[in-house]
Amino acid sequence: MRWRSFIGLAVLVFVLDQGTKAAALAVLDYRVPVPVFPGFNLTLGFNTGASFGMLYNIMADKPMVMAALTSALTVFLACMGLRARLPLERAGFALIVGGACGNILDRLRHGAVTDFLDFYWRDWSWPTFNGADVAIFLGAAAILTAGMKRLPKTGASVG
Repeated sequence: MRWRSFIGLAVLVFVLDQGTKAAALAVLDYRVPVPVFPGFNLTLGFNTGASFGMLYNIMADKPMVMAALTSALTVFLACMGLRARLPLERAGFALIVGGACGNILDRLRHGAVTDFLDFYWRDWSWPTFNGADVAIFLGAAAILTAGMKRLPKTGASVG
């Protein structure tokens, strides 16, 4: 039963990610911010690099290489997730796998990952990202939290 919940969550993340990206592609113009509220715009962009645009100058012309590398890592993480014992840890891996699959499909279809969530503060702006990136971040946080619960409780005795 564990594998069903893992695959179900990963597929849900993938479908939601692809749906929001399709909506962004249909409604938004490239690099034209649409204000939602102060500090947050919807701004269509395309990331040829890794997370938050890292390695963009190295991988920009190699989307298939980037897709292959992230696919291999995603298969490894899926195997880890299917073997995870703690539900929170398993959910974390499923979030990462679903998000990674969404970004991999973008690279294969468009040569880059579709981004559209744009947070800023005054003159500072966080790199534009998408729902898959949020799922990957939350998945990593869940895995770390599950790992913290596994640590033995230590403390000095008062006496």
